[in-house]
Amino acid sequence: MGIDEVMKAVFLDRDGVINRAVVRDGKPHPPATVEDLEVLPGVPNALHKLRDAGFRLIVVTNQPDVARGTQTREAIEAMHVRLMSDLAVDDVVTCYHDDGDACGCRKPKPGALIDAAQRHGLELNRSFMVGDRWRDIEAGQRAGCRCLFVDHGYAEEQPAGSFVRVPSLAAAADWIIENQ
Repeated sequence: MGIDEVMKAVFLDRDGVINRAVVRDGKPHPPATVEDLEVLPGVPNALHKLRDAGFRLIVVTNQPDVARGTQTREAIEAMHVRLMSDLAVDDVVTCYHDDGDACGCRKPKPGALIDAAQRHGLELNRSFMVGDRWRDIEAGQRAGCRCLFVDHGYAEEQPAGSFVRVPSLAAAADWIIENQ
């Protein structure tokens, strides 16, 4: 397989990257319903640019409110159906666990990215992770991806290690296309 034939991806966090997070006390939270799901400005165009540049687009999201009993799996899946129908997204990978479950798919562990890469035939070292929380960046780093941090100024732990700080998915898409 030639280098141009190697499958590469952009892994995308959902809340705060694709759609607007609900910020309370400086911390981001997911929307509660599909009606509350608001795709951020510039996201559709950024996704099309990335797809046109040859990237698979995989949303990788932690949704622990299901394990906590404050959200239903059906409500989360309804949001994903909408995202898949409205946006240029190839797959949505969801971890419904909380930290106490110690699963390998919950970011900052890299299991969801690794599993998606195996399923889709992707090369992680040619792929990128775009997220708005330290967990996203660490998962991408542990999977071997280059990482971009969409900085919304949340009042929480910041990412460590090597990453590029950007203000939006649109800016991330431009950087990725220039630096792939």
